[in-house]
Amino acid sequence: MRMRYKPWAEDYLKSHPELVDMDGSHARHISDWFDKDQEIYIEIGSGMGQFITTLAGQNPDINFISLEREKSVVVNILDKVKELGLTNIKLICNDALELNEYFKDGEIDRIYLNFSDPWPKKRHTKRRLTYHTFLALYKQVLKEDGELHFKTDNRGLFAYSLESMSQFGMYFTKLNLNLHQEDDEDNIETEYERKFSDKGSRIYRMEAKFHKNL
Repeated sequence: MRMRYKPWAEDYLKSHPELVDMDGSHARHISDWFDKDQEIYIEIGSGMGQFITTLAGQNPDINFISLEREKSVVVNILDKVKELGLTNIKLICNDALELNEYFKDGEIDRIYLNFSDPWPKKRHTKRRLTYHTFLALYKQVLKEDGELHFKTDNRGLFAYSLESMSQFGMYFTKLNLNLHQEDDEDNIETEYERKFSDKGSRIYRMEAKFHKNL
């Protein structure tokens, strides 16, 4: 997402090493970073942080990781975490391509992809977070029965993701082709989602797993 550049963001984030990892200092030891040994859920690309901080507040028995590469964006998430006094959420300022550098194989229980950049041009296909190279990373770090939850307002990206995941050997446990019309009471809206659903945009959602024998 586009965010006004904050030249002071890096220094601010570095001043909170208890909550933010900017240099891989907790890589491969993520569980030790938390106060409690619990399941770990990740959101890749957390925007303003409303989704993951709400989820963390509602689920103190789960540990949450926000993986976001833009420092100026992470600042907003950090401010929410501090304001809410959340102890079961940590922030990693890095790219999704580094996922397996931070997490051990089979360490993660669930991954969330909410309103990822659709990268609509064909030459940018490899940048989509549901491209097969990213799916391979997710499979590596997820537990055998781990879940991938995906939500978007972009029909083209949703269709592409369905095909990409199917070809990679995934299956779908839940599909919503018009999430808000179906009135899913468990849905937690992101800031982006609320903005565009208010304008009448359709929201697509899926839950998927990897086949165990593939």
